[in-house]
Amino acid sequence: MQKIVNQHLTGERVLFKSRDLSVEASIFDDGESPLKESSNVEVIDSVFGWKYPLWYCHDVNVRGTAFLEMARAGIWYTHNVTITDSTYQAPKGLRKCTNVRLERVQMAHADETLWWNDDIELLDVTATGDYFCQGSRNIHAKNLQLTGNYGFDGCTNVVIEDSRLLTKDAFWNCENVVVRNSLIVGEYLAWNAKNVRLENCTIQSEQGLCYVEGLTLRDCRLIETNLAFEYCTDVDAEVTSSIVSVKNPYNGRIVATHIDEIIFDDPQVDSSHTSIVQTEFPCCPSFCRVA
Repeated sequence: MQKIVNQHLTGERVLFKSRDLSVEASIFDDGESPLKESSNVEVIDSVFGWKYPLWYCHDVNVRGTAFLEMARAGIWYTHNVTITDSTYQAPKGLRKCTNVRLERVQMAHADETLWWNDDIELLDVTATGDYFCQGSRNIHAKNLQLTGNYGFDGCTNVVIEDSRLLTKDAFWNCENVVVRNSLIVGEYLAWNAKNVRLENCTIQSEQGLCYVEGLTLRDCRLIETNLAFEYCTDVDAEVTSSIVSVKNPYNGRIVATHIDEIIFDDPQVDSSHTSIVQTEFPCCPSFCRVA
């Protein structure tokens, strides 16, 4: 493997179509697309300071490296890319890629990042930015710390574990989502989604979990969550806390310690199709107000 060490690399396409290359302790600066169309490339302890550094690449391994803010739209149309122990400050990163692995990566400006990718693994990733991971497929995240609205919009086959998600309108238009052992804070959670399963999660959401086809909750806590489950089908919810209000679920089963208000005010929704159990008052329907 050819090695480049301790170099200041400038100019457009400075290492265009490189093969079997290791770049270490170097700076890419003042030139677009420095490694475009390259394959079997590793970048170690280096700095990307300009736009489009890794487009149309194959088999890329980046370690201990910084993508500065001007390295925007940094990795597109690239296959088999691993980034570890790195800082990624640029927006619009990692689009239309396959087989993406990020481990111990900090993403300070992750707006519009990880769009339309397939096969993503995120381990110990911290990301701040709106529209994170839009339209991607086959995602596994563990210990993800996400701050930013509209996370995971339109995604398919998502598994998230041991994470904190502060994201308004997360999981909209998704299909096949599993979230375990996580904190989710944000309004209007998972609208228009299909097959959503939440296990041992703490959730705070205004009017969250509505318009979902196939919703399962196990051992979840809903903090100040109101107007939940509106127009949901096939709800199977076991909640270990109270719920502020439940509104117009189409059918299913909801168990909670207490529900302050149960609302069925749509004549097209038959309340008899939904079983609602309040475990603090299992025999007393007077605690269940129906509006």
